[in-house]
Amino acid sequence: MNNLIIRPRRNRSSQAMRDLVSETKLSLNDIIAPVFCVDRNGFKSEIASMPGQFRFGPDLLMEEIKCLTDYGIKCISLFPAIDEKLKSPQAAESYNQNGFNQKMITLIKEKFPNLLVMSDIALDPYSSDGHDGLVDQVSGEIINDETLVILGKMALAQAKAGSDILGPSDMMDGRVGYIRTILDENNFKNVSIMSYTAKYASAFYGPFRDALDSAPKNGDKKSYQMDYANRREALREAELDIAEGADILMVKPALSYLDIISDLKQNTQIPIAAYNVSGEYAMIVAAARNGWLNQEKIMLEVLTSIKRAGADIILTYFAKDLAKILH
Repeated sequence: MNNLIIRPRRNRSSQAMRDLVSETKLSLNDIIAPVFCVDRNGFKSEIASMPGQFRFGPDLLMEEIKCLTDYGIKCISLFPAIDEKLKSPQAAESYNQNGFNQKMITLIKEKFPNLLVMSDIALDPYSSDGHDGLVDQVSGEIINDETLVILGKMALAQAKAGSDILGPSDMMDGRVGYIRTILDENNFKNVSIMSYTAKYASAFYGPFRDALDSAPKNGDKKSYQMDYANRREALREAELDIAEGADILMVKPALSYLDIISDLKQNTQIPIAAYNVSGEYAMIVAAARNGWLNQEKIMLEVLTSIKRAGADIILTYFAKDLAKILH
């Protein structure tokens, strides 16, 4: 066997060599850190189903964001937990210009003007029904077109508050175009839309819904979120979102949908984001805390696999842990 000319192992011979020829590299430039906030100063509470993740009051959230930026994080995604008494079937609190979410966006941009702030557009945190759209109180149907009006108001309120990136996560038909029109008509042409293009009806969202107490009160979200059995449908959603003015396309969840990330990367010309969601995070942390897995190694492997599949941007609850390693 001494006559072997081609020996692939030469490119694996040392860490320096492996780094030199690595095809996929993680960078903090590509990472968005989701953060949870509540309207209670001095408050910090660990989310039971997401160990290591917390709900922060405004003052302590500023300290957390300072820590994230010191480590090199350049973008956060803000998720507010809204007081139950402010929720309603019409989700009117979602577009209250003086509401908690809008105040937090403004406060963060004032204190961290160079930090990109992404904000979520969907009714579920503000709806007494817990759905991403308006609910017909008789039939239980999720009403599409009337929901767009609320989403447009939310988008405008968040843009006025200072959000850099809007993330429509509702999966209503036509929402990207509706929001883009509202933004442009109100001179917010430079506010980006990161559309949750392929958001699947997944069981991986459970811990997130615990964090915001936003689970649907009745039924499920299968009439608007995508069927996890479908692949080609994601390309159709992507074509529509691009035509309607989306700047970035999102796939959610990430790990069970690496094929979807790859498909969108290969068939579109705009950046692809992937959301490494709460259930994916919780599984790894739970296994690590039981001594079954090495959390740091699994984290790096998982995030690299998402990047390798084609994600240009990754939203992940591991953002801070990754930043500590890469910083």
